[in-house]
Amino acid sequence: MMPSKKISTLFMAVVFFASWIRPIWPAEQALHSSLTVVAFVLLWRYCKNHRISDANFLLIIVFLAAHSIAARWLYSNTPYDKWLQSALGFSLNQSLGWTRNNFDRLVHFLYGFCFTPAIVAHVTSRFAVGKKPGFAIAISAIMLTSLWYEWFEWLIAVSLSASDAEAYNGQQGDMWDAHKDMLVATIGSLMWLRSCWHPARTSGTPASTL
Repeated sequence: MMPSKKISTLFMAVVFFASWIRPIWPAEQALHSSLTVVAFVLLWRYCKNHRISDANFLLIIVFLAAHSIAARWLYSNTPYDKWLQSALGFSLNQSLGWTRNNFDRLVHFLYGFCFTPAIVAHVTSRFAVGKKPGFAIAISAIMLTSLWYEWFEWLIAVSLSASDAEAYNGQQGDMWDAHKDMLVATIGSLMWLRSCWHPARTSGTPASTL
């Protein structure tokens, strides 16, 4: 049973306000968190005018919560590897040979994974199309908005000082950072391909829903 939208909202509020306990870089965190606040307001405005399932609402909340956690540590400093070592005695970075902090990749992946079902549901209900064209529109939307966000980060880079731009963008010296971020968002969206593209095998049985 999925939690209600009120429970998901409470979860989001707890994560968001906890991320602001003794902030390490308050100004930079505020810049990141402003997008979270805007997105959450838009989500609730959407809910007032359109139907969204509790499951799809929760997925978007998971993304926003992850973004709030990342904002506290400016993405590049999120101590996920220390958390894993403390909890499980396991180093993900060492196991995979990573030399950079990859929490930003997780958040970009979650963007594609968490928003795609809601977009498919919106498109199929509003425009009376099947899941195949709905998914095609959804993944196109994920790819396009990911591109727009990378343009926004480029504007940040050329508008702020080098140190402030790095604090926000968190490229960590990777010249292909923008390309990889867009790719993992696309991969996250593609994770829903099977549920959208394959019809039910049994005649008369509806295809699996998102």
